[in-house]
Amino acid sequence: MIRCAWASNAAAIEYHDTEWGVPSHDDAHLFEMLTLEGAQAGLSWDTILRKRDGYREAFARFDPRLVAKFTESDVERLVGDASIVRHRGKIISTVINAQLVLELQSEFGSFDTYLWQFTDGRSIQNRWTRLADLPARTTESDSMSKALKARGFKFVGSTVCYALMQAIGMVNDHTTDCFRHSQLS
Repeated sequence: MIRCAWASNAAAIEYHDTEWGVPSHDDAHLFEMLTLEGAQAGLSWDTILRKRDGYREAFARFDPRLVAKFTESDVERLVGDASIVRHRGKIISTVINAQLVLELQSEFGSFDTYLWQFTDGRSIQNRWTRLADLPARTTESDSMSKALKARGFKFVGSTVCYALMQAIGMVNDHTTDCFRHSQLS
């Protein structure tokens, strides 16, 4: 079975085969992926996958209503939690982003509605033949990043936003030889 070249260990294969590129419209999952993609900045995705269960435990299964209420003492506790990336800025950004997700839910009805507007509510079907062809950012991720930053979101540069778009199926970036490409087309 041919997969995208980056899926090279058991955790990555599982994520690739079942989740990456699958359109998601669940606000908690979208918040989780925003958090994990931001946490990954400067690190490998394998590191984040290994710590994913720790993140789910540490951040109340990514319920933005609960995370939005985290206090400075929660942040201090998490800075000492080896089950996640102990980067104070990334931890604080998750709390801030949770508060802002709640604002978007109030304004747009859901975080999903807000995010998916950047692709007109549809998955962009790319046809990359090699992993090296995948872009790090696009005009859509640039727009998403600019809009999220204007609202106060943290760790949402264009590269992070594009990785989010790939993760939640806003784009199908499986290479054309990968068995998942046609399944998600």
